Amino acid sequence: MSFELKKHTLNANGMEYNVRSAGLDQDGELVIFLHGFPESSIVWEEVMKKMAANGYRCLAPNQRGYSEGARPEGMENYVYPLLTGDVIGFAEAVGCTGKFHLVGHDWGAAVGWAVNCYYPERVQSYVAMGTPYNPALLWAMEHDEEQYTKSTYLRNFLVPDVPEQTYSANDWGNLRGVWNGFDQKFIDDYMEIFTQPGAFTAALNWYRGTLLLPDQNQVPYGEIKTPTTFIWGNQDQALGRTAAEKTADFCTGEYHFRELDASHWLMQFNEPECSEIIMEHIKNHSLN
Repeated sequence: MSFELKKHTLNANGMEYNVRSAGLDQDGELVIFLHGFPESSIVWEEVMKKMAANGYRCLAPNQRGYSEGARPEGMENYVYPLLTGDVIGFAEAVGCTGKFHLVGHDWGAAVGWAVNCYYPERVQSYVAMGTPYNPALLWAMEHDEEQYTKSTYLRNFLVPDVPEQTYSANDWGNLRGVWNGFDQKFIDDYMEIFTQPGAFTAALNWYRGTLLLPDQNQVPYGEIKTPTTFIWGNQDQALGRTAAEKTADFCTGEYHFRELDASHWLMQFNEPECSEIIMEHIKNHSLN
């Protein structure tokens, strides 16, 4: 058996995804990791290697739009029923028809919360990072001036073509600025994706599809009963304290809120601490 990280493709829901994995040839419990925007599965490499060494089967896909073989055109292909269905497809593609552990950051966390609403019977434990539960975020955007201001970028992303032009100008200078301070390996991996035709639009379609097509995003939001840990950085430039703290109101299962002195980019700058929290949570909620 090998605990080394592997890069390969995975067929799920009729599309081909580029994925990173570790320990899939073991018999342990499956952990699926979902990245955010504008990132990729590379953010999970270190925690996957650590968890595989402890017997877990770890899978991190480059999600819909980020994989060249899974990049349908049109915002209607980036709505919650499809994004969450992909997660179930990932699990089944590696032979898991029962419960798995789920970890998500940013958009990956938003999808992870929704998976807990659509498919609660499939999720053994959940770790959300950065992004609060959507009902809490929507409440904060309406009632908290700080969150309304922090969400300006989100509204800007809904404008057709303009974000693509803005972020790709000057050799993608504005996009590169988002990754200020990141290790070069992250930036190289991201740029390999976003310079592909249609990739950046596909990533933005997560915002456009979920926010501009409400009739296609009827997520059954309700109580979260899955054992959940929510990791939030108190220097997050996009997601403020109000929504982060209000998330607890919706979590009726075992729930832990872990506030870090950190920015939004938790796995880039706080990986050891975050990995420890993730591993502790999953270990404490074993299937056995």
